[in-house]
Amino acid sequence: MTKSDKQAATPVVAVIAGAAQALKLRVEEVNKLNVFPVPDGDTGTNMTLTLESVVNDVSKLAAGASIEEYCKSATHGSLMGARGNSGVILSQIIRGICEGLVASDGFEATERLAASLERAKEVAWQAVRKPVEGTMLTVIADMATAARSAAEAGLDFEAAADGVSAAAHESVRRTPELLPVLKEAGVVDAGGFGLVIVYDAFMALLLGRELADLPQFEPMRGNDMVVTPVDDWDDDEFLYCTEFLFMSSGDFDVDAALDHLGTLGGSELVVGADGQYKVHVHTDDPAAVLAFHLKQGEVADVHIHNMRQQQAAQTGTGAAGANAAPAPHKNIAVIAVSSGDGLANILTSLGVDYVIKGGQTMNPSTQDFIDAAATLNADNIILLPNNKNIVMAAQAAATALPQPAYVVPTTNVPAAFSAMLMFDGAATDVEALAEEMLEGAEEVNYGEVTAAIKDSSAPAVGKIKEGDIMGIVDSKDIEVLGSSVDEVALALMPKLCAHACENLTILAGEDYSDEAMEALAAQIEKAYPDLEVDCQRGDQPLYPLLLAIE
Repeated sequence: MTKSDKQAATPVVAVIAGAAQALKLRVEEVNKLNVFPVPDGDTGTNMTLTLESVVNDVSKLAAGASIEEYCKSATHGSLMGARGNSGVILSQIIRGICEGLVASDGFEATERLAASLERAKEVAWQAVRKPVEGTMLTVIADMATAARSAAEAGLDFEAAADGVSAAAHESVRRTPELLPVLKEAGVVDAGGFGLVIVYDAFMALLLGRELADLPQFEPMRGNDMVVTPVDDWDDDEFLYCTEFLFMSSGDFDVDAALDHLGTLGGSELVVGADGQYKVHVHTDDPAAVLAFHLKQGEVADVHIHNMRQQQAAQTGTGAAGANAAPAPHKNIAVIAVSSGDGLANILTSLGVDYVIKGGQTMNPSTQDFIDAAATLNADNIILLPNNKNIVMAAQAAATALPQPAYVVPTTNVPAAFSAMLMFDGAATDVEALAEEMLEGAEEVNYGEVTAAIKDSSAPAVGKIKEGDIMGIVDSKDIEVLGSSVDEVALALMPKLCAHACENLTILAGEDYSDEAMEALAAQIEKAYPDLEVDCQRGDQPLYPLLLAIE
């Protein structure tokens, strides 16, 4: 590493954070350029989340960390945080830049800029099976060409950086000429525009300039161009945008995985290295995608979005409105209730067709179930209320629906997970299927950890003060009282393992960190060495932990 590298290492976190913040300030501007009203269309949001993950990772490095350490951390953070097509491609651009910087260590600055952008172009283009011109792929390619020209011309770093910026601006301006759908909508490419914002802010901060002095690059080509989202997504395409982290347990053939994903859907991406990958695909069968990868390793941070619902929200037509395309016909559709995004993602991955937001303190109404069913084109409906206070509303909805409807009276979401493992969408006797799903749900021993909201008492623990941490069994019996979430969770384990103790699922609430969950899992595994522990993000409010044992 050169002396200049060591001097540049000090402000790296601030520079990356500043670039991320610059994009965040214009995130809605980037999002409005989207021409496809589907989850992957939230380009600005996806890119911002990816950069925030990078900032989070590099912020953990010790003072004096090397450029190699920053690059390794940034590459890891971008992969872990990548969302949607735009976020995944941005993560590969970041990876390429980092690889180019490390490989060109010792070269002069302009050559390192050229090497890093050329590697970024190479990695990003390789990541996409069907690259399309007029996207951020074109922009990074034009930036790399400009950087190489600057190096060959012998320009100093500042002049080279400015030349790359000018080339990037021009590249974004011409994206409508390369991609007809952009020209039709009267917009430039959102991902390319976001990339320019990030690059300009990063270079300004690196060179000691003020962000306020940056030229405010406008994405429109003229006053006659207005943003008109193109609503050309329909139900002939794949329904679920599915993405997750995949940790391989052995040799993993990326090309073979991409070929298999191509049989299950489209827009497939598998990026990463060293046993850690980000997987993205549009599919009608998220469960099959997950099952394929679970045979070869572990998955985490699963995100599954229903693109029809996203389309309805963004275009304002409503899922059952006159302009909405009819849902694909199904024999049986499943509606479930969940209060956390993580819980909802798991339910969807298991085959639930519609998740109603709700749960404790947010009980959906009978009408909510009826409205949800109206968006589904199914001969039969199965309802999973997932809370004892919602069962009656679900039963009332079942009697009001035009098609046969059956309530599996689940009182918690983990019970619904087990119920869905028994689900058979081709079943002809749906009533018998609902009974089998209930039997599966009843095999779960369920525990909750939460804080008391007022003074009270319970037979098993005596007096309870507001703020005390409580351990609750089967959503009704307060069995443990303590001062910390972990203390109560550990004390609750013997209560839950009274009859069966083979598999434990830990579902972390929205305020319970991954680090805390992993530490708790380690303590439980030490105390119960034969127990298989699975950690998932539930992101449910009010309950830091949900525990399910089978």
